[in-house]
Amino acid sequence: VQLAESGGGSVQAGGSLRLSCAVAAVTFMSLDFGWFRQPPGRQREFVASINWSGGSVDYADSVKDRFTISRDNRRYIVFLEMDNLKSEDTAVYYCAASTGQSRAEYDYDYWGQGTQVTVSS
Repeated sequence: VQLAESGGGSVQAGGSLRLSCAVAAVTFMSLDFGWFRQPPGRQREFVASINWSGGSVDYADSVKDRFTISRDNRRYIVFLEMDNLKSEDTAVYYCAASTGQSRAEYDYDYWGQGTQVTVSS
């Protein structure tokens, strides 16, 4: 399983970005996915997760109602739409794959390299 994030960049507070995670895996339909982020000088933290069908999603309180996770099961891509961005959203964002939807890093077996998101106020 290989994951590759894209879509990061610099944006002003209040703006939007859409992150993509392209997945190379014949088992894509059996995988659950999560987005995590690591702010500067801090530990990596959970952002959002989605189950295999897309019917179950979960968000950290800090991003609820601003971020939307989704997946395209035909193109093998997982998205994170980020709206109303704040300076505290600045971080490296990682896509990860698991066989069970979870908020815990240790439940995810495969990780992308990350993409930088910088929000200026």
